[in-house]
Amino acid sequence: MKSTLLAWFTFLLFAFVLSVPSIEASTEPVLDIQGEELKAGTEYIISSIFWGAGGGDVSATNKTCPDDVIQYSLDLLQGLPVTFSPASSEDDVIRVSTDLNIKFSIKKACDHSSVWKIQKSSNSEVQRLVTTGGEEGNPGCDTFTNWFKIEKGAGILGYKLVYCPEDICPSVGLCRDVGIYFESNRGRILSLSDKLSPFLVLFKKVGPLSSSI
Repeated sequence: MKSTLLAWFTFLLFAFVLSVPSIEASTEPVLDIQGEELKAGTEYIISSIFWGAGGGDVSATNKTCPDDVIQYSLDLLQGLPVTFSPASSEDDVIRVSTDLNIKFSIKKACDHSSVWKIQKSSNSEVQRLVTTGGEEGNPGCDTFTNWFKIEKGAGILGYKLVYCPEDICPSVGLCRDVGIYFESNRGRILSLSDKLSPFLVLFKKVGPLSSSI
């Protein structure tokens, strides 16, 4: 009897130890380039981890009233600030694998929102494009196109943006890393496709001397 109880206790202890890393991973905060936790509502620039040919910051085809979400081809140009809003409002820290809205921070009133969303592409090379006009908040199947996640990149190389609203609307069944697709007339567009490598990024907090459009 004692040996049976001991074996059962050992099994439970082993199961608990194995579960700890997954719990830590699901609550791990996303860090900016200064090593500080990303906070909801704070402005950040999303930038490629690579310089030069790897391109630069994330911006939009129209910085005044953003349309498609793009990456600058030059790392000398400053991108358009964004803010993050997690689906759960209980925590203002942005965490890995958390469903969130991404919104361009702009001052001018526009005829559509600056919240990121995905939409079907007419280009056979990519399934979806990342654009604006999404709805902020209200997680559910009516807003499944508006939710993204930040995941750890390969190894220690920054982070990647992911579209995978399985917790928002399980019936969608679409999970893809956000990559970069080049179109000659539109530039480097953030897109979803099986053929694209993940867009590896870093986050730079917007300082007091910076300003949004």
